[in-house]
Amino acid sequence: MTSPAQVFMMLIPETQLIMTGLDYEGIQFISGKTITKDEYEAGFAQYDAWKAEQEAKAETDKAAAKVKLAALGLTADDLKALGL
Repeated sequence: MTSPAQVFMMLIPETQLIMTGLDYEGIQFISGKTITKDEYEAGFAQYDAWKAEQEAKAETDKAAAKVKLAALGLTADDLKALGL
């Protein structure tokens, strides 16, 4: 189940807020961008697709990095040996 914290990290990661309870009415925005109640509620439906997209992008980026390392004659183990 998606948590309010996950929704906030997706929609407004830089915003500071205080939340009392799980309802929108319990949110007090301290600094940064604010969101509407509709945006907050829609975020729960959007989170799973967003998370899957982020994970797919991370896998694509990892594969691209491995190709670049191979082109340089390096492996991930070579980077680990260097402490990277």
